[in-house]
Amino acid sequence: MDSSYKKTRLACYGGYIVQAIINNFLPILFVIFKSQYALSYESLGRLVFINFFTQIFADFLTPYIVKRVGLKNSAVLCHIFATLGLVSLFILPQFIDTYTAIIISVMIYAFGSGVIEVVISPIVEYLPTDNKSGNMAVLHSFYCWGQVFTVTVTTFLVSMLGYSLWRYVPLIWAVIPFCNMIFFATVKVVEPKEKTSKTLDKENIFNKKFLYLVIFMVCSGASEIAMSQWASIFAQNGLKVSKTVGDLLGPCAFAVFMGIGRIVYALFSEKIPYLKVIIISGILCTACYLVVGICKIPAISLVACAVCGFTVSMFWPGTLSFAVKTFPNGGTFMFSLIALSGDFGCSSGPWLLGAIADNTGLNSGFIICTVFPIMMIVTAFLFLKEKD
Repeated sequence: MDSSYKKTRLACYGGYIVQAIINNFLPILFVIFKSQYALSYESLGRLVFINFFTQIFADFLTPYIVKRVGLKNSAVLCHIFATLGLVSLFILPQFIDTYTAIIISVMIYAFGSGVIEVVISPIVEYLPTDNKSGNMAVLHSFYCWGQVFTVTVTTFLVSMLGYSLWRYVPLIWAVIPFCNMIFFATVKVVEPKEKTSKTLDKENIFNKKFLYLVIFMVCSGASEIAMSQWASIFAQNGLKVSKTVGDLLGPCAFAVFMGIGRIVYALFSEKIPYLKVIIISGILCTACYLVVGICKIPAISLVACAVCGFTVSMFWPGTLSFAVKTFPNGGTFMFSLIALSGDFGCSSGPWLLGAIADNTGLNSGFIICTVFPIMMIVTAFLFLKEKD
């Protein structure tokens, strides 16, 4: 790759760390919200739903934003929204109802996260380099390392500051998107030629293969986020371990294994057929959800939670690269639809688990959520049949 684009890749890696912060610091505070504000599981799950539903709205708007201001300026803009949302989570609870303040703040920074998802992947995809699938997997692995960083630091901050000063946590996190915003403004970006991007809209939007890709992304987002967002509170309330142990051995271990899986996929992506990876990973993911939902031994449940991170690791980046190979002229419009589908899964999966948990418990929620990896397995077989 042209050495002049090394800073571009670093900025993109930073973008996914920002997205990891946005998506993962708040669930670490769920125990605080439940104890201090008496919020139900459904109310907590609703915050995750609002986060990713707002990202869906951003996914829909981003192609039009990119068309007007370009990829680079869009990348700077999303970091501005991320910074403002995190800062508002410190300011707004001082003036209005706390739950309302959280919702407003989530919507602001979630819009930035949605734009990140649509613009960062094509920025890397358009760079002059080989092994696109591997580069995409490496890029998305930084979301995992960002998640590990976020969970670890947030857990440390909560233990140091105490429950009453939780508002300082998002304020501290706001420094990172602010700094990456400035960095992004200085790097080179290959702007896309969108002449053929609408081809997908006109000819292929109802193509079976594209619909299968949409199902992949919906189930990828749901399988990944349902486990990662609820792992902490499940470990603490369901398995009766301490908050620190629950955070580190729940979502943190999940993210470590997910990052390892994406690095492994980056090394062997050119040799391993994507659809076969989906089938094998889907089977293992289903098994992990069942173990977490059924097993009453904390150590085994926590191991299953961690291993689940490895099983979902190839879902999202693998589908993005597979989409580019299947529809090479899709452009930013295709990335937008794919990201929209993934974020729909990210919003619906955790909310469904929370809604079920209020009625029958968290364990039942994990068991029901096996529907998502099972759907991926079925869709992969349908895709293989379509190829034949």
